[in-house]
Amino acid sequence: MKFLITGFEPFDGSPLNPSNLIIDRLSKHAFDNYDVHTSVLAVDTVAAPIELINELQHVMPDIVICLGQASGRAAVSLERIAINLLDFRIPDNQGNQLEDRKIITDGPAAYFSTLPIKEIQKELHKAGFPSEISCSAGTYLCNQVFYYLMHEIEEQHLPTKAGFIHLPSLPEQASQAQKPSPSMSLDTSFHAILNVIDTTFSLFSNPAETPSS
Repeated sequence: MKFLITGFEPFDGSPLNPSNLIIDRLSKHAFDNYDVHTSVLAVDTVAAPIELINELQHVMPDIVICLGQASGRAAVSLERIAINLLDFRIPDNQGNQLEDRKIITDGPAAYFSTLPIKEIQKELHKAGFPSEISCSAGTYLCNQVFYYLMHEIEEQHLPTKAGFIHLPSLPEQASQAQKPSPSMSLDTSFHAILNVIDTTFSLFSNPAETPSS
């Protein structure tokens, strides 16, 4: 089984992004039962979707898990829905700040994750990792690449299962916030994502155990 795991470069003036650092760790981690390919996407509304689709076409993975940072969240957030909307609270790293635009002009209003997020959350809880199922991936780059990913899979009739996971800020980032803000250590986030990968592999390599919805 082949995985593609992506993260984002730092943004909004921070020199850090937990998703970027986790991708670095995953690229050096030894996996026994499956292949894990990694990529860091630009925080650029033009470049990021292109980079993601290029990776999808090059790797041809069975499973794609995109990672991003969500400041203010206290748990690993398993995103349920990508919506067809760009409405940026802050500019991307190229200075683009889009408002009230569709991601795909004639695309559907939303796509749902095809990862077994409820089973993944159960396993995260069993292992002691704070987690939640989120119904909003926002309207920034995270939501954009999530939507583009699901749209490409749908349009190309790919068998790929895919979804998006938001990670809390790192303690180093939260300590610089103007107001008290939740955080999660890099080690905790990294091992939570290893748990997600293991659980997803287990569920999809044993079809009888995989939920139908």
